[in-house]
Amino acid sequence: MVKLTPEQIQFFKDNGYIKVSGIFTEKELQTLSKEYDRLFFLKNNPGMESAWLGSAMANAVNGDNYSVHAVHNLQYHSSIFANALHNENLLDTLEGVMGTEDILLHHTKAHYKPPRVGAPYLMHQDYPYFPFKKHSMVAAFIHIDKADPENGGLCIYPGSHKLGPLEDVGTIEKGEAYHYVDPKKYPIEKATPVVAERGDVVIFSYLTLHGSYRNLSDRPRRMYLIQLMAADDEPLVPGVHKSLGQGWVLRGKNDYKKADMAERFLH
Repeated sequence: MVKLTPEQIQFFKDNGYIKVSGIFTEKELQTLSKEYDRLFFLKNNPGMESAWLGSAMANAVNGDNYSVHAVHNLQYHSSIFANALHNENLLDTLEGVMGTEDILLHHTKAHYKPPRVGAPYLMHQDYPYFPFKKHSMVAAFIHIDKADPENGGLCIYPGSHKLGPLEDVGTIEKGEAYHYVDPKKYPIEKATPVVAERGDVVIFSYLTLHGSYRNLSDRPRRMYLIQLMAADDEPLVPGVHKSLGQGWVLRGKNDYKKADMAERFLH
């Protein structure tokens, strides 16, 4: 059983993130790892490319080749990833940092950074992608591999969530929007690396400035990310970033959801 201490909860409030170990058993990690590799091998196609484009990214990689493969809505590809959404240790931890037992799914995704050419992600907040009124949104970043700056690990500006929504200087390239803050004002070099062991989970607010380094090592960096919100929160822009299964109640209840006509006709 993993339950956050008052000191850990205060750390999250102060810094906008926390790293937690022991959420998944060794058997669960082995199952996730095996299914992760099967899924990415099976789905391998050009549409999985998820590296950001634009001049800022070109500057970040000095013109080198770079790549990241992604799969979204993993619970619709495999029950293994659906089971992880109901991990009691994970939900206990989320309840501690979110301050509510009424926890809803927003979306899931996984990024695979290949060795030697793994792309970085510039410092950004997740807020511009899906702004919510009460800012309850958090991400649970599950490390399938050990991660550090050498293989493209996560980095964070501690306490940046207290700044609120920051200016977005991102771009739109080939119809895709990339949101990030000014790299000169918030360079990745000044961020705090989050060195994590295999199985560690980093939970951070969607207002926390975060990014990740290039993977120039011989090791891959695999992660599975779950984005969640409180049931009493609501989007500032309805219909933005709609994902499969969004609003799925993972713990507690959702007394704020209204029945609609589609639901009535199901009975």
